[in-house]
Amino acid sequence: MAAMIRDQSKKPGRAKAASRAVAKSAPAKAAIKPAAPGAAGKSGGKGGIAVAPPSFRRERALLKQGVWPVAGCDEAGRGPLAGPVVAAAVILDPARIPRGLDDSKRLSAEQREALFDKICKTSAFAVAVASPARIDRDNILRASLWALSRAVRALPEAPKHVFVDGRDRIDVDCGCEAVIGGDGLVMSIAAASIVAKVTRDRLMCALAQDCPGYGFEQHKGYAVPEHLAALDRLGPSVHHRSLFAPVVAARRKHQPWTDVPEPDLFAEVTVVTSTEISLEV
Repeated sequence: MAAMIRDQSKKPGRAKAASRAVAKSAPAKAAIKPAAPGAAGKSGGKGGIAVAPPSFRRERALLKQGVWPVAGCDEAGRGPLAGPVVAAAVILDPARIPRGLDDSKRLSAEQREALFDKICKTSAFAVAVASPARIDRDNILRASLWALSRAVRALPEAPKHVFVDGRDRIDVDCGCEAVIGGDGLVMSIAAASIVAKVTRDRLMCALAQDCPGYGFEQHKGYAVPEHLAALDRLGPSVHHRSLFAPVVAARRKHQPWTDVPEPDLFAEVTVVTSTEISLEV
């Protein structure tokens, strides 16, 4: 659980104007939020696990050092069988941080939509998309890191530092810090997670109109039973990721002529050698 954050930067005359704006906009003490449904412990009690919301502490520390702007970035869509990976980068305005920012997974669809509009009105942001073709070519991890890097480079103002969710840093022209579980710890990353999630959900609803029958508008391409049943019944679409195992199985069933067996690297090979040696003098 992330520790509660208390603002220690309220001594007059020591912080810059932007830093004072941060102190006014961000509460001194983060409120404890109830856990999402189903997150209660094994005891089965009615109370949930207390979870602290993300804070602006890391961004504020860099702001005091004169390092600004600072961006947070995150992606949505690594796990699904269909659709792209969508990455977002966000630079929050310290004086206009929307209230209620949190890890997108902890929010309802309605909360995400409302916060998405607030983030877009008050922050600098950019979005990049890695298509299923790129995912098939590069693998899901490399495609995700590529999209995160592109989102940062597309920001209207180049950041001087970037926080990215996860274990891997990305290729950017400034300092970069990877934060495991960052969407629940760092406010800028949380904002980016909301922008990426809402953008991808809207995109999957549009793809549902292009490829009806798969239920993209419901499950957003994830491997839920309804999606697996549709994939088995209809076969893969152009929006599916060709190398993910359930998609491979469906393609073999519906398009067996496209299945090229992989070479057996351990098969016996007959090698023909010659003992004749020709010497040219």
